[in-house]
Amino acid sequence: MPQSLSLVIIHIIFSTKDRSDVLDKDISRELYLYLATIARNNDCECYRAGGASNHVHLAIRLSRTITIAKLIEELKTSSTKWLKKHLPNFSWQRGYGAFSVGPSDLPALLAYIDTQEEHHRKHSFEDEFRALLKKYGVEHDERYIWD
Repeated sequence: MPQSLSLVIIHIIFSTKDRSDVLDKDISRELYLYLATIARNNDCECYRAGGASNHVHLAIRLSRTITIAKLIEELKTSSTKWLKKHLPNFSWQRGYGAFSVGPSDLPALLAYIDTQEEHHRKHSFEDEFRALLKKYGVEHDERYIWD
């Protein structure tokens, strides 16, 4: 085959250090745009960026030329530098969640990201992340998912 083609959609989630509620609405709007730009600069398409005061969700089409780990490193490193201009002591948690999503599930994921504010009136980030690990069938040890 003379051409390499792919469609890999991933749901990426990472939180602020210690899940601190430091991302207010004004900074979040700018942050989501910035994260989408970082994705585009890495030849990925960011379908949606959203979240809550202590974490972000991204729906991204992964470029065939970058690994998930490298993309997330770029997202977190670049956004940390940007966020430190506004929040001098800012840092992200060390880890992340990255889950594959089929194209037919993309609309549901986008709606989920769009309703994060409402979702977190009832559910903590920790409960949400545990539910997502269960939904995506990811085995984990609770002792090592929080920092």
